[in-house]
Amino acid sequence: MEVLFRRLKKPLLHNNNHGFTLLESLFVLSIFLLIMSLSVLLLRPHNQQLEEQLFFSQLKSDLLYAQQYVLTNQKYVNVNFISSDHYYYVSKQNGETLLRREYSNKITVSEGSQKLHFRFHSNGSISSIGSIFIYIGEEKFQMTFQLGRGRFYVKEL
Repeated sequence: MEVLFRRLKKPLLHNNNHGFTLLESLFVLSIFLLIMSLSVLLLRPHNQQLEEQLFFSQLKSDLLYAQQYVLTNQKYVNVNFISSDHYYYVSKQNGETLLRREYSNKITVSEGSQKLHFRFHSNGSISSIGSIFIYIGEEKFQMTFQLGRGRFYVKEL
């Protein structure tokens, strides 16, 4: 009976700390950091693609809005790209700004056969035809304005 009593007095666990060693913790942390850094590197191209889509979608919508404004009010509007400050604006006949949009510093707009300022006439047609070039990162796009009703399209070069 005394032997049984001594066994019950002994702790069941012998001061054995069941934690992680420093080496195990550093190993898990390094794997976690590796996975996180790879995911950030893989998201960059996706971010540029979304930025590109957003820019062209907004630009097309703004140009169509300018044309609709002209057709409903029978007054011309001017479209100006300020490439150095990364924005464009549409102004009314009296000089009042109709809309102004800023775009990313990664986007560059430059003249081609079309100047960076043009006008939509009261019938919706454009004052001059031609192309402007848009650079987003390493990609190059050409936005072409056609003769007639001021139609335009964008293609990647």
